[in-house]
Amino acid sequence: MSLNDSLKRFTRVEFAPPRYLAPPSAGIDISASGIKLAVVTEKLDGLELTDFGDGRLELGAMNGGEIADRQAVVEAIRALAKEHHIQYANIALSESRSYLFEADVAGKSKSEWRSGVEAHIDEYVPLPPADTLFDITPIDTKGDQTHVVGIAYATRLVEESLSALDEAGVVAAAVESETFALSRSLLPVGDTETVLIIDLGRTTTKLVIVEKRVPRFATTLDIGGHALTLAVQKYFNVTEEEAKRVKAERGLVGGPGNEEYVAAMLSTISVIREEIARRLQYWQSRAEAEGHAPITRAILVGGNATVRGLPEYLEANLKLPVALGDVFTNLASRDVWLPPIDYMASLAYGTAIGLALRSYDR
Repeated sequence: MSLNDSLKRFTRVEFAPPRYLAPPSAGIDISASGIKLAVVTEKLDGLELTDFGDGRLELGAMNGGEIADRQAVVEAIRALAKEHHIQYANIALSESRSYLFEADVAGKSKSEWRSGVEAHIDEYVPLPPADTLFDITPIDTKGDQTHVVGIAYATRLVEESLSALDEAGVVAAAVESETFALSRSLLPVGDTETVLIIDLGRTTTKLVIVEKRVPRFATTLDIGGHALTLAVQKYFNVTEEEAKRVKAERGLVGGPGNEEYVAAMLSTISVIREEIARRLQYWQSRAEAEGHAPITRAILVGGNATVRGLPEYLEANLKLPVALGDVFTNLASRDVWLPPIDYMASLAYGTAIGLALRSYDR
């Protein structure tokens, strides 16, 4: 960091406006497994996670990326916001309901690029133009053309999410796709790699290919860690909570007397592996022809990414380095600050932290 940047940070921190004028940057991630909250605050040594929390949702409250049980979702957000004194937050919309697209447009400003995209939005998104909301990110410029990556949602979906947040007493400071928030938390500013992010949730697995911190491909698989829990539950004939504990402790590591258990786990995880391999092969085979860089590594995150031996299993099968992610990548150095949340638990907060970082992503 330059001396000038240090002075600017000192001024922002030491002469910061009152909290009611400049509330801390919060992110709220609503998914099938529950609601995650992260609060990021700027300190002298950098950004720190100063608060976090979660609210559980019963299966079915969120269905296919949409709110199915409005009352349950509103009450969970309200309780979490009240407990952590949150009035404003950035929120994420599900990848499974988004439309990721790319376009070449004329102009020199975002407003001009947006106008160019808007004029042809029906070519990029299978929704009526009047019912579509979108945002764009510029990638590069050649001559008078700028290549942009866009994300679009049905207006109805955005309005439903904002309405639920409003009913819960929280003002949405910004709305964006979870894919952009996740890459913001996991990859350092200025990163130029092409990376596969594997977000293993409770009922879904999200795959995001990120190039220079911008999502270029995203899809959601309708299978997640809960399927592994059910496999363990059936094999050992135990409760769901006990199955979760066994899954985390034994994982995919073989051993004497553990063969049948591992086989039961592999019958489920292999489905996820095959779907990942198919997307990976497609990207790698077409990368050079379409002007993309090949994927160099994979990052594993999500509330169900903690299965012992999972990174090693995926790495051996995908022939690609696979490691657990670090959702604190863009926060202050661990030399001057220690996260208030356990590392393994933090893997479920990638999207929430990325949302909170949005206010500082310069």
